[in-house]
Amino acid sequence: MNPFIISGYHSPDYFCDREKETKKIVTALENDRNITLISPRRMGKTGLIHHVFHQININDKTTRCFYLDIFATQNLRDFTLLLAKTVLGKLDNSTEAMMKQMATFLKSCRPVFSYTPTTQQLQITFDIQPQNTEASLQEIFEYLKHSKTRCYIAIDEFQQIIEYPEKGVEALLRSYIQFLPNVKFIFAGSKKHLMDTIFSSANRPFYQSTQKIGLQAISIETYRKFANHFFNKAKCEIEDCVFDDIYNKMLGHTWYIQIILNQLYTLKKSKIFLDDVETIIAEILMEENATYKTYCELISKGQLKLLIAIAKEKKVTAPYENGFMQKYQLSAPSSVRQALNALIDKNLILSNEQNEFFVYDRFFSLWLEQKGNI
Repeated sequence: MNPFIISGYHSPDYFCDREKETKKIVTALENDRNITLISPRRMGKTGLIHHVFHQININDKTTRCFYLDIFATQNLRDFTLLLAKTVLGKLDNSTEAMMKQMATFLKSCRPVFSYTPTTQQLQITFDIQPQNTEASLQEIFEYLKHSKTRCYIAIDEFQQIIEYPEKGVEALLRSYIQFLPNVKFIFAGSKKHLMDTIFSSANRPFYQSTQKIGLQAISIETYRKFANHFFNKAKCEIEDCVFDDIYNKMLGHTWYIQIILNQLYTLKKSKIFLDDVETIIAEILMEENATYKTYCELISKGQLKLLIAIAKEKKVTAPYENGFMQKYQLSAPSSVRQALNALIDKNLILSNEQNEFFVYDRFFSLWLEQKGNI
């Protein structure tokens, strides 16, 4: 198989580095500390969570680890249904015990049991009426609490709860989570400004309730060694300057590096050259051309002008400085600030721990550079 995985988690053999982050998260969970994990999308956050759970389960088969991505949820009922589907029935050693526990704690979400015709495996579905959402959520947390099974639950894209129409969702979740001695949480999110709002604002329920970890780019030396290992095994040479060119173009962003390495690996050549990298990138930009044109059509002219300016600079630390604004003929600082906030809300622009702004989609950034002023 191609060793440069671009989706999901396979095994530690195909997982690059993150040793320090893995140890930090495992240590925190085992010592009853909840974690806030913040990183841009496609930086390897989800893979890291599954890697952590893999390491935990190697050493302790009794601990249960659950992962749920709430990005697609629109309200508290969606969240509750997903949580129910993820954890209910997974903490008991037998079907009889499971059904007894559910009968004891679940009164509002009405579990329905059935067997698949072919495998005769037990299936559980849940029906939560909107008016019973909060009661059902409380019952799920009571089920978790009284199971006394050690559990780690990762909730990905946790900032989505801010978008729910119901009021007081943060306070409601915090009121249950703080009284679960046997359950610890990883709250993962890709929108730094929203995650900071939830966990770093003194007037919010989750303020100072977790240990915060920000996911940085894997170092170029470590990533280069990882890439060389697999290319060498395939009797292929990729010179340091070629890998470094990929890494720097992608600003160390994991998924974008992986997709290029994945395609280079399929070439089955004895040596990889810079021209091979340029050809693959050109093909990707051509494939995405229509999509990127649509992106440009959906934003204002002022936003597009700022987007192109940031793409050309790669990273921008001071978008309101006169030098940057004059260079790209941008208008008043207030207009730039308004455009920047809009681009951040649309997830087109991200900022890192150093407060540097950059175009999130690395291929879109290269496309914008090539297109100039469009």
